[in-house]
Amino acid sequence: MLIIGLTGSIGMGKTTAANAFRRLGVPVYDSDAAIHKLLAADGDAVESVSAAFPGVVRDSAVDRAKLGAAVFGRPSRLLALEAILHPMIADQKNRFLATTYRRRARRVVIDAPLLFETGGDVLCDIIITVSAPDFIQKKRVLNRPGMSPDRFNKILSSQMPDYKKRALSDFVVLTGLGRIDSLRQIYKILLKTSNWRPRKWQPGIYSTK
Repeated sequence: MLIIGLTGSIGMGKTTAANAFRRLGVPVYDSDAAIHKLLAADGDAVESVSAAFPGVVRDSAVDRAKLGAAVFGRPSRLLALEAILHPMIADQKNRFLATTYRRRARRVVIDAPLLFETGGDVLCDIIITVSAPDFIQKKRVLNRPGMSPDRFNKILSSQMPDYKKRALSDFVVLTGLGRIDSLRQIYKILLKTSNWRPRKWQPGIYSTK
């Protein structure tokens, strides 16, 4: 089973690209969705996060706004949060891979905005970075509720620069020309890599239990 790593900085159009893979029949593991599930009411990470960051839990769920305020711009607190979440996310991802393998999937996408930053790229056969011009990225992000230029710049400073991600990737998908164009690019990548042999998949180390 070929493992495709899909990444991209904030506002680059990664969600659109992930949906394109789904439309083309490729299973996608969504790291952001996994985090939401862990932090939702009675999620597996709620108790640990509450202990590490008192006051961020409300109605049995982590208040993401409060958690963000507690860690944003504070590297040591962010590392503490990552130490809680990353092992749980890795476990969920492994279960997903094992399940898709048992369903005879030929390839699978790992959608992870911090793929390089967390070292997840070493587990992928193919790396695809989603990119867009700076002005499009900025416009997309600043249109989001609660976003400000200062917050946007701080988020960018915590992520690997786009040019570095592109340089480390096997393919780059440009999203500035619309969804149909992005879908076309992804389809071409799937065609080009249809005969690539998996090198990273190790069924024996994964479990669906």
